[in-house]
Amino acid sequence: MLVETTSCSKSFKKTTAMQLETITTIEKEQIPFLELNYHDVLQHPDYINRRKHILYDAMILGNNYHTKVKIIFECKQGIFQVETTVWTATEDFVLLKGGVYLPVMCIHDVIIA
Repeated sequence: MLVETTSCSKSFKKTTAMQLETITTIEKEQIPFLELNYHDVLQHPDYINRRKHILYDAMILGNNYHTKVKIIFECKQGIFQVETTVWTATEDFVLLKGGVYLPVMCIHDVIIA
């Protein structure tokens, strides 16, 4: 499986043997009903570090300006995108508006518009 992402910001593409997977947009309230993965979807240390910094920026924007971001994440049902406000970002979890938690390891990309 090959995962490509451009510095965790603008675009995301997942290719498996010449097959593109669709990213499904969902509401944050649907996240608790998904079977989340607890292995890191990013392999390269630079991407993991970049994701950490972008999540921190998203948290600052969410708390100070109520700015929404797009989070692209993977679970057992596929790849999803949610547009929401990030309230807290720790090493292991992200707390979204409405009290929804998402493991950081599931997150492929965070897009700040």
